[in-house]
Amino acid sequence: MTGILRELARAHGISTAYTTDRGHRVEVAPDTLVAVLAACGVEAADESAARAALAAHREREAARLLPECVVVRGGAVPGLALPADATPEVELEGGGAAVLTGELPVGRHVLHARAPGRHASVPLLVVPERLPVPSGRHWGFLVQLYSVLSHRSWGMGDLGDLAELASWSGRALGADFVQLGPLHAVEPGPLPDPSPYRPSSRRYPDPLHLRIEAIPEYAYLTGEARRAADRCVTRARALNEGVLRGEALIDRETVRSLKHEALRAVHRVPLPPGRAAAFARFVGCEGEDLTDFATWCALAGVHGGAWRSWPAALRDPRSPAVARARRELAAEVDFHRWLAWVTDEQLASAQAAAVEAGMGIGLIHDLAVGVAPEGADTWALQDCLAAGMSVGAPPDDFNPHGQDWGQPPWRPDGLAASGYRPLAGLLRAGLRHAGALRIDHVMGLFRLWWVPEGRPPSEGTYVRYDAEAMLGVLALEAHRAGAAVIGEDLGTVEASVRAALDERGILGTSVQRFEYLGGSEGRHGPLPPERWRRDCLATLTTHDLPTTAAWLSGEHVDLRARLGLLTRPEAEEKAEAAAERDGWLAELERLGLLPDPDGDVVALHRFLCRTPARLLGVWLPDATGDRRPQNIPGTSSVHPNWRLPVSDEQGRPVPLEDLPGRPLTAALSRVFADLRRHRETTEERDVRPGS
Repeated sequence: MTGILRELARAHGISTAYTTDRGHRVEVAPDTLVAVLAACGVEAADESAARAALAAHREREAARLLPECVVVRGGAVPGLALPADATPEVELEGGGAAVLTGELPVGRHVLHARAPGRHASVPLLVVPERLPVPSGRHWGFLVQLYSVLSHRSWGMGDLGDLAELASWSGRALGADFVQLGPLHAVEPGPLPDPSPYRPSSRRYPDPLHLRIEAIPEYAYLTGEARRAADRCVTRARALNEGVLRGEALIDRETVRSLKHEALRAVHRVPLPPGRAAAFARFVGCEGEDLTDFATWCALAGVHGGAWRSWPAALRDPRSPAVARARRELAAEVDFHRWLAWVTDEQLASAQAAAVEAGMGIGLIHDLAVGVAPEGADTWALQDCLAAGMSVGAPPDDFNPHGQDWGQPPWRPDGLAASGYRPLAGLLRAGLRHAGALRIDHVMGLFRLWWVPEGRPPSEGTYVRYDAEAMLGVLALEAHRAGAAVIGEDLGTVEASVRAALDERGILGTSVQRFEYLGGSEGRHGPLPPERWRRDCLATLTTHDLPTTAAWLSGEHVDLRARLGLLTRPEAEEKAEAAAERDGWLAELERLGLLPDPDGDVVALHRFLCRTPARLLGVWLPDATGDRRPQNIPGTSSVHPNWRLPVSDEQGRPVPLEDLPGRPLTAALSRVFADLRRHRETTEERDVRPGS
């Protein structure tokens, strides 16, 4: 059984062994292989089933005229092993036909092959060889939008606040981008863990981020609808001021309740002809994706958000029962389509504000690694997501027990059979109103750690994807959007992964806390600035790490001790944290960056400027002296993850209107002041006649 089982697993891209971060080889248990194969639609519970499945797989592959999807780079001729009597032809995306002997235009085409008694048609994706990287060097803020409140907010930061932040930082500070956390749609109902990295759908943004008053129809509310909206405004302002006074945390559920009440009133205002036509065009362009999403939202309002507990007939989005329910809930489906449209409008306005402010990039959106197991995407994309499996990470030094993120992974076979359309759709959505897209856990384009439901993360295994196809789809959508791509490649990464990303023009991510000689594990002293990567986004910290002020003071260890998270004696942890900090401060002294009249936080950002990194990111809480982490992984029951407003060094919330007057914010902006000036001078010289 074991030999047949392992051969069958390898045939489906399932790893039968893996190497740990310490270089140890681990054989994957047979039970894990059986479970993962089952999630891919392959029965292998005993030797007879495994032999039959392997024989069937070989037979299918031998009979296949074409692969399920063909991806080629840069217009090259695809190298296909076609029978001698087969005739290929390309049906071009924009119409017309072409032959395989010439260079093909970039796009999504259809490849046909005909042989006596056989015919096959599959997607043919011709993708760019390489994405252009941003020219020159750029800096900007990294933010979690909910945390950036203004006095106009409704209890959390919104898209109006985002437009203001981009406009101010671009015009006044010379910033070139604002990088956001995910704005994906979350599940309805109570949020035990309000993480933006566990959405219901990555395809559509959450209307929770809307600035209600900026919807044009809001101005035309009358009568009881106006009075109802005004009551929502009054309650929201009180909620907002409570957060800004430090009396309350961000309360998404209350904010969502207030906004939805107001939004239903606004939705009842008839659209004028021009806007009605724009809405109809949006619905038409979004097609089945939007219909599925809006239908799921409407059904969730009736049956709850856990769709696997719905009546059986409603669990299949293509069933007659769902079609009937869609007709019966037509008004609710239309409401959720409208929410997607007005949210898309405000995202477009925020990016326009960034560009008008002179930003070289503008908004950088964030694509989460996965979705909630019973959300809108898992309902609509059941053929492409592996039921009964969860994405995670194997045991390593960071987490000796491994990690289970509670999110179903893509099925490689399902993606290929669909021509990668679901992946292309969510990438297109993330890129539509952005100058760049950050891909969370970009290693997932190559392989993901699958954990069978009910088992510990240590009993998982890696499943490989067609990286050439996954990267090709990403490159095609980014090329069409004219946007850059940043891959979050922190942690354990195969050497070939970073080489492949670099080859395709996908920027990496470098964080000061992990940049050491000998790597983040060896830690033989801070990595000198000239040895950092050029093609990356470089930062001091992330949303999952202590702020720079907390790291410098060592109070992040005190916090972890209070939460019971230390795995060693507190004195040892504190000594190690102090040694790490002192090592970096010594490196800054060696470079002549200390003492700095503006303090150590500013000096560390000056160090970032010494690196060759193309993009330099400033975590917005670092610009206000904030000491509280936005998120400590695995502590949702004991720490207010994803609920904290940006605050000062005393923990007092800092409204958006007060940011321009913060001395630390001004000092940091001076650190980066020369970047845009130098780039603009260089670009002017490069385009000058005769230069």
